Amino acid sequence: MSVHSSDTPLSIHDLRSYKQRGERFAMLTAYDYLTAQVLDEAGVPVLLVGDSLGMVVLGYDSTVPVTVDEMLHHTRAVRRGARRAVVVGDMPFMSYQRCVEDGMANAGRFLKEGGATAVKLEGAGPVVELTARLTAAGIPVMGHLGLTPQRVHQVGGYKVQGRATDDADRTVDDAVSLAQAGAFAIVLEAVPADLGRRVTAAVDVPTVGIGAGPHTDGQVLVVSDLLGLTGGRLPRFVKPYADLRGVITDAAKAFTAEVASGDYPGPEHSY
Repeated sequence: MSVHSSDTPLSIHDLRSYKQRGERFAMLTAYDYLTAQVLDEAGVPVLLVGDSLGMVVLGYDSTVPVTVDEMLHHTRAVRRGARRAVVVGDMPFMSYQRCVEDGMANAGRFLKEGGATAVKLEGAGPVVELTARLTAAGIPVMGHLGLTPQRVHQVGGYKVQGRATDDADRTVDDAVSLAQAGAFAIVLEAVPADLGRRVTAAVDVPTVGIGAGPHTDGQVLVVSDLLGLTGGRLPRFVKPYADLRGVITDAAKAFTAEVASGDYPGPEHSY
């Protein structure tokens, strides 16, 4: 199941319970109050304020330019709209890579100023130590392995990761390290389905796939992709569940035409 209708606020412990019960769950991105309210009312248990907002909301070419202040602005809006869902704030590029102290301070802002339930960090290596420090301080951490968009320039684009045996084995080891450091869940992005299965079996915390096959404990999509708002070519893993781009286009054209013809506003729309 992926829709949960109880009014009781969810916690990170509920996500682990889903895994233990074999209950799959959904996560969607949200960037504003109204969308968060709708998704929360629909029963989506986890809302990710992703740094993908840089591309789908702010018009950047990648997630790299996104700032902490921009993320906090949108996290606050989502928190106001979500009464039940776990809200995860995505820590943007260079908000935690320079040193542990930066990561601690900025992660604290997501909870204190943004109202987030947890933060998400990309990668392993030094991030494992930071994860341990944050969880010890009471800040829940969601990990992120596979394709890590903040490193898009280093990896040479948005490409599937973990195809080579050594890379796949390293991903499994990194997932285990993150889980042992206290991460409550791990996102797996753009990896072969078999690697998604291996990682999910190797850790006792939930995995959330995006282009990682059907064997992860949960699935996440960018909400604009889900709703059919995104133009152009979509990644292989995206399944649009609506065509809101078409609906909005038709509505805007109809309004424009009625204004031009004088049909709107009619007597019923006037005081």
